[in-house]
Amino acid sequence: MTDTTVQTGTPELEALIDKCLASSATRNIDWDTLKFQTKAGEKFRRAQVRYIGSGATGNHEGDSSIIPSDHFTFSNMILPSGCVGPEHTHPDVEEAFFVLEGEVEFTVHDVEDGTRTASRVLGKYDLLCVPAGVPRSLKTVSAEDARICVIIGTRKPALPSYPATSEMHGVTRD
Repeated sequence: MTDTTVQTGTPELEALIDKCLASSATRNIDWDTLKFQTKAGEKFRRAQVRYIGSGATGNHEGDSSIIPSDHFTFSNMILPSGCVGPEHTHPDVEEAFFVLEGEVEFTVHDVEDGTRTASRVLGKYDLLCVPAGVPRSLKTVSAEDARICVIIGTRKPALPSYPATSEMHGVTRD
């Protein structure tokens, strides 16, 4: 890795930019934060790479490599080929998905009973933003693994719920 540090500012500015920087080399690929979902099957195995805030996956405030969140969270998800992100609902916040690699089928579900759906396959540099309260799910449809950015529109979202139509309904985090 090439050192790209250019020091031209005051010590305060140098400290500020370092506090706001989350380089790829310092990120952890966390396969454990959503591991509880594999109780419903290995197809739910996926990883989170946190940059700003902890997303909606739980409490990671002790992780000093994460930039604290003021207004939104930003993470990457590593989605193995064929993996499924189960139907879930964020009641309090919109969630945006930006595809970096691979192809992912995103689905929104009917709010009333979840049985009616609409799906789109997104590829590299495509984005979907799902409003608060709308159930959503995903599946990696490319032969290769996918990587997506996940942006959640609040500092600390409520944990998502899993509607009765979700394969994750009734699965606990313990």
